[in-house]
Amino acid sequence: MAITLMNPAGLVEVDAYHQVAIAGGSKLVFVAGQVAWDADGVTVGVDDLAAQVEQCYLNVATALAAAGASFEDVAKLNVHVVDWTPDKMPLLMEGITRAAAKLGVAPVPPATLLGVAALDVPEHLVEVEATAVID
Repeated sequence: MAITLMNPAGLVEVDAYHQVAIAGGSKLVFVAGQVAWDADGVTVGVDDLAAQVEQCYLNVATALAAAGASFEDVAKLNVHVVDWTPDKMPLLMEGITRAAAKLGVAPVPPATLLGVAALDVPEHLVEVEATAVID
């Protein structure tokens, strides 16, 4: 594994992600923002943020696997949520938890959560992109 995750003393510890990732690999993998499409391009979980978050994370995992990587190799995630408000955090965490259970990992590298006005189509509520490092 090329990534070491940590929460340094002096920074708040957050359940959803680690504050720092130390990358020791030699190859970078950039995964484009993944939305809640299934393999046929059908949106999963219309009007259901948790279901869409879960599908996004599963799609990221599929893309990582194609590059020979996994969530254990992810150094950074960017999560874009339409019309973000803090009261949506439980739904976001529910989707991450469900994806983690299916993947058998805790996908909690450093992450940035951004509220956005809109994504590519109106039914998409969230988009997740990843950067991984592999040997």
